[in-house]
Amino acid sequence: MEAQTEAAKKAKEFYETFKIEVENRILQKFPERIIHLNELLKMPEFHIAANDIKCKLEIPTISKIEKNVKNCDEKNVVKRPRLDSNSHDLIPEQTHIPHNKNITEALKILKPNIKELAEDVNDVKLWVSLFIPKIEDGNNFGVGVQEAIIHEVEQVKSIIDTYLEQVSLYYEVRGKFITKVFKYPYIEDYRCTVAELDYKQYFYLTHTLCDICNTYKTLHDIVIKNIEKIKKPRSSNTDSLY
Repeated sequence: MEAQTEAAKKAKEFYETFKIEVENRILQKFPERIIHLNELLKMPEFHIAANDIKCKLEIPTISKIEKNVKNCDEKNVVKRPRLDSNSHDLIPEQTHIPHNKNITEALKILKPNIKELAEDVNDVKLWVSLFIPKIEDGNNFGVGVQEAIIHEVEQVKSIIDTYLEQVSLYYEVRGKFITKVFKYPYIEDYRCTVAELDYKQYFYLTHTLCDICNTYKTLHDIVIKNIEKIKKPRSSNTDSLY
């Protein structure tokens, strides 16, 4: 029993310290994050002209591969490329298809900010939850404010999951279409598909960074306007949310 009491005291101390830390982060660090993210949006990595986004696919055509086979001497003869759709012999072993540098450079900047946003929204949710009082009849307007903010945070968490899923999906789809370009290098539509996919992903990343910045603005604004209702939900103040 004494051990449980000691543990309860430590937990309460943690809650109180956590409340102070997160409140300070919202009031002081969130505005700093907004300024920082606005500066990131001005970086050249997020202002690349549409024509410069795509990367050139240096994929040899069938005729070039066959020519290389014919030009080999008898000591170094390689297998003639097979043209059936299930064969990978068409792809020379030394061929390397790089990723789109414009996409990866933008991702290097974006991913740490997605991670930090995820941590912040989790802490904001817990911070609000720790102020929720026990259930009672009447005078629950402040509790409604708390629940509305938690709902807002939950929506942000869902969007963050979408951000991360989109990144892996992009690489998966791009890899499949590049395989198509290898198998059918004479079909220009597959090359165009890869270029359009890069174009779409680049602007998705740019808009994602903008959304992250706007999320911090929204969370900061809603907390500032309702901080008294969050911390003291049982007060008699019945002003509307926002």
